[in-house]
Amino acid sequence: MTYEKKVAAIREATHQVFNTMIGVKLRDREPVCETESAMHSEGVVALIGVAGDWAGTGAFRCSAEMARKISSLLLMQEFPAVDQEVLDAIGEVMNMILGNVKTAMEEGLGPMGLSIPTVIYGRNFTTRSVGRSEWTIVPFEFEGEVFEIQISLAQRPTGGGEDATRPQRLSTVF
Repeated sequence: MTYEKKVAAIREATHQVFNTMIGVKLRDREPVCETESAMHSEGVVALIGVAGDWAGTGAFRCSAEMARKISSLLLMQEFPAVDQEVLDAIGEVMNMILGNVKTAMEEGLGPMGLSIPTVIYGRNFTTRSVGRSEWTIVPFEFEGEVFEIQISLAQRPTGGGEDATRPQRLSTVF
């Protein structure tokens, strides 16, 4: 699967979830590929681990205001503040999106499993994946604000030995 196919899978899954579950249309923004392991944040981040022959992390990043808007539309009630229901809703939205992305990628990458979402909310925090990772970052615009879906995958080495559990850097084809 190429970078372009990965971006297309993320876009298709995100549009499908937002159209079906939330009833809104999103505007695509320009995707980027970054090789940065630490990302500074403010707002809400939902993280889900991916495991299989390819392993990594998927992330949903948005502002607190965007998290409240998305949760209000999904759960059909107003949220004046980020609370447990908002965090759960964002985790579920990310779970639906990454589940669809995973299904699209399994044809070329083999079976994969997903972890339970972890959702973080706060100001001036950093998320980091251990090791050097290549991140595909796909931004979307909704009501004048931007949120991002990000994914980083690395192929696990074949065979035994000390390096068998350490993921290898993502190549151009996966």
